[in-house]
Amino acid sequence: MKRLARLLAIAAGALLAFTVQAQAPRSGGELVFPVPSEPPSYDGHREETFGLIHPFAPFYNTLLRVDPFDKGGTKPAPSLAESWTVSQDGKTYTFKLRQGVKFHDGSEMTSKDVKASYDKIIFPPAGVGSTRKGQYAVVEKVEAPDPATVVFRLKQTSGSFIASLLSPYNFIYKADILAKDMNWYEKNIMGTGPFTFVEHVKGSHVLGKKNPNYWDKGKPYLDGFRAVFMRESAAQVAAIRGERAQIQFRGFTPKDRDNLKAALGDKITVQESPWDCILLVTINHDKKPFDDKRVRRALTLALDRHEGSKALSQIAIVKAVAGVQVPGTPFATPPAELNKLAGYWTDAEKSRAEAKRLLKEAGVADGFSFTFKNRGIPMPYEPLGVWMIDQWRRVGLNVRQEVIEPAGYFGVIRKGDYEVAMDFQCGYIVEPDLDMYKFLSVDRNPANYGRYKDPVLDDLYDKQSRATSVEERKQLIRTFEKRLLEEEAHYLMTLQWNRIVPHSSKVRGWTITPSHYLNNTLDTVWLAQ
Repeated sequence: MKRLARLLAIAAGALLAFTVQAQAPRSGGELVFPVPSEPPSYDGHREETFGLIHPFAPFYNTLLRVDPFDKGGTKPAPSLAESWTVSQDGKTYTFKLRQGVKFHDGSEMTSKDVKASYDKIIFPPAGVGSTRKGQYAVVEKVEAPDPATVVFRLKQTSGSFIASLLSPYNFIYKADILAKDMNWYEKNIMGTGPFTFVEHVKGSHVLGKKNPNYWDKGKPYLDGFRAVFMRESAAQVAAIRGERAQIQFRGFTPKDRDNLKAALGDKITVQESPWDCILLVTINHDKKPFDDKRVRRALTLALDRHEGSKALSQIAIVKAVAGVQVPGTPFATPPAELNKLAGYWTDAEKSRAEAKRLLKEAGVADGFSFTFKNRGIPMPYEPLGVWMIDQWRRVGLNVRQEVIEPAGYFGVIRKGDYEVAMDFQCGYIVEPDLDMYKFLSVDRNPANYGRYKDPVLDDLYDKQSRATSVEERKQLIRTFEKRLLEEEAHYLMTLQWNRIVPHSSKVRGWTITPSHYLNNTLDTVWLAQ
């Protein structure tokens, strides 16, 4: 019996060793993934689209990152900074940098580069775009006291400061390049990331190859990657189904998931998550009659979000009716309370009657026409655009849709060349400060495409950010939400997205999160045989 027990123990140990060995990351192979959009430029500090992050994040590192294995997508992890401390008064953050990190041109990365990168993000000079500077209004200055140390000094304490440093867009650029030309990175690529740039053929693909001198020894596991630009959802699904691509990092519809699973069985693994992403309707406050809040309020009252959720969730990557926070998260308004806001009423006929009354009161004639400019990404922009146009028709509005190809879309809305347009708010972490900065006055946030100034809204944002009590913060967020969505109707919310990523079961080392901006550095990803 003792001998049998020993044999069983040896067998169990061998089996465990084999299992561990079988699950150990394997080096080699090329990851192929479709991307539905191309970016307007290569500059992460300027752009807001996954069309930049998915194919170009692997060429860069950030100061900190979200732990790539945290499904909640909130846990901070080291990247170029290997450790950090916070002063007793909570206003000074000190980061110690890794030593021996090289840019792809062979030069050493130091604190000078981190400071120059964050100065560009937080204090951009005239003519330099930074769509996230509003997230860092709390920062007084950035210092580099020695090559291995970076210090952020804040004007006041901030509970979301570390979260803001987890932005996957905050690529660390080379200071010497920025000193010569602050806009160089709009058209050029050169970072410290796990992959080096090979080529970008516009309209076709981006190629990256393994960085042999990467600071995180043993990584990346892949020999390289190929990001293939595919606008149509059907083509993306066909590529996965035909095993010509292994994953699409953004997400597919429930029907696509079911079809892929039925066709490929165990060859497909499905990961699902809530999604910190929602399409918005931005209304140009500089254009008449949209400078009248009665007209803006009528536009939101016309939308039956509850029925829309039931129908659209079957065919698109959208699901829940939402306010300014992801439904079900700690600071989200409970449905019963949210439904009291204009545009969220459960009585659609009452809501539309009020919309018609407001339009008439504002002098907008029945049959008034305007152009709605939509972003040329089929999912979920196309079904939501069609749905909204039908909803507005029911209150007597005649709306024509103009679809703008993705690369040109930001140029249109940044110039204010529209009346009403589709916009979006997609976060990398569910955190009120980061999710709500989008709606600050245009002089504080250049990505406010409604182009309005609302000091009351700004003050509410600042107060909730500084609040130390959870309940006090919740109430301030509710007041902010009511002013934004009902009283002023600056922006209109549609439906919260729902993330579904069916991928080849050969893809390992990748974890879904509530953000399609996270986990795209690809350093932890590997391909099983």
